[in-house]
Amino acid sequence: MNNFFNLIANELIKTYIRKSTWVMYIVLAAIVIGAAAIVAAFDDTDKVSDNENWREALQAENEALTKENEETDEDDSFIIDINMDTIHENNYHLENNIEPIKYGAWQYTIENSGLLSVVSLLTIIIAAGIVANEFRWGSIKLLLIRPISRTKILISKYIAVLLFALITLLFLLIINWITGALFFGVEGFNPDIVLSKDGGYEAVSVISEVVSGYGYGLVNLVMMTTFAFMISAVFRNSALAIGTAIFLMFAGNTIVTAFAERPFAKYILFANTNLKQYADGNVWIEGMTLGFSITVLIVYYLIFIALAWVFFVQRDVAGQ
Repeated sequence: MNNFFNLIANELIKTYIRKSTWVMYIVLAAIVIGAAAIVAAFDDTDKVSDNENWREALQAENEALTKENEETDEDDSFIIDINMDTIHENNYHLENNIEPIKYGAWQYTIENSGLLSVVSLLTIIIAAGIVANEFRWGSIKLLLIRPISRTKILISKYIAVLLFALITLLFLLIINWITGALFFGVEGFNPDIVLSKDGGYEAVSVISEVVSGYGYGLVNLVMMTTFAFMISAVFRNSALAIGTAIFLMFAGNTIVTAFAERPFAKYILFANTNLKQYADGNVWIEGMTLGFSITVLIVYYLIFIALAWVFFVQRDVAGQ
């Protein structure tokens, strides 16, 4: 067992000893900080003030937005829709006597959950090369001459990739919160905020929203990482694994939309990776359920793992 843990540790060391890995983290941090600077410069994040007149302030804002909608041309429906969303949100605060809180670190962290796609991209790059590069560099022979089974070697590499994904996700979460705190302050330990939920508005705990938002994103992260890892093991080509995984990651939704009317559409991987659709009540394809999507994801996951294992364990490396 110690040898197995040493293999995992060795894979992580090989990953983090490379300068390119630290460049990835620097780029990710730069994106987070740059986004905060843009929000601070151009968005009115201080529009809500901590005072006893918040009800009057929201009512005045609603009146101003209603007047703006009346004066706006019907062709500018986008502006009208944005104003109406703000009015509905303000009405929820007024009707439920919930005082709005200032924009801060927690809300910035929630809004930046979309950057999990960047984490997926970085993890795909690592997953795509962790097996393929061993064959390309010829170092696979040094691994296989050890008294450790191929299965353990493959599993150790896969676990190392998952640990990299988890570490990078936690890095994103922490750098988001710290950056938000520095630029906008902290709203409190665990304040309630009003968010759009299932066609309406609902007061939710920010910590629960952060956990659920990043947790749902973790599903897609694991599936795309496993896919890239499988391509790396099957074809021993990191460029192919990176290219295919990134293409499918960004084109997945388009593919599902193109076949949405077909009976097989609900079996496409990317129709099921967003489990948040069930929490929001906005199911993509009729007839899909949470249990169905979880089952489909498990089947795909097992297929990816099985293909990676078969090709890695059975491959002859004598000619490498």
